[in-house]
Amino acid sequence: MTVTIEKEIEVSFDFNEDEAIKAVVEAAAAYEKLPYEAEVSVTLTDNASIQEVNRDFRNTDAPTDVLSFPMADFETPADFDALEEMDDVFNPDTGEFMMGDIMISVDKVKEQALLYGHSEKRELCFLVAHSMLHLMGYDHIDDSERLVMEKKQEEILESLGISREEKETGRLI
Repeated sequence: MTVTIEKEIEVSFDFNEDEAIKAVVEAAAAYEKLPYEAEVSVTLTDNASIQEVNRDFRNTDAPTDVLSFPMADFETPADFDALEEMDDVFNPDTGEFMMGDIMISVDKVKEQALLYGHSEKRELCFLVAHSMLHLMGYDHIDDSERLVMEKKQEEILESLGISREEKETGRLI
């Protein structure tokens, strides 16, 4: 698994964000039984930059916590057999499945951790798990889809020892 992390801003967490991101990306891929080596790009940015991208790509002129840009268009979430029929989803140099890009606002990570009463690590990991599910074709447009995603997100985080109540950085990752 190739996880590329770009930091557009100075990042100051009390944990190693690179290790946390990579662990969640790998856990999400394992959880969904991704049968391919894959690559994912994660960009850590601020509210101003994510607002610009949100405006340009989603016509929403406001900052958001996370944006996902999947390379594959799944008819059925996590139907990896369908990838063989898709053009341009495998890196010609490495053979890896190019899952897509994730953009996370560090400002929102800090704001939401405080708002929801859990650690910044838990919030960052939650956003990565959420976005990984989007890269594998899941969505939350209606309540039934939202409930499926919420269950999967929690199970991915629990597999790493990250619970909703987690206040410390602890063992976890």
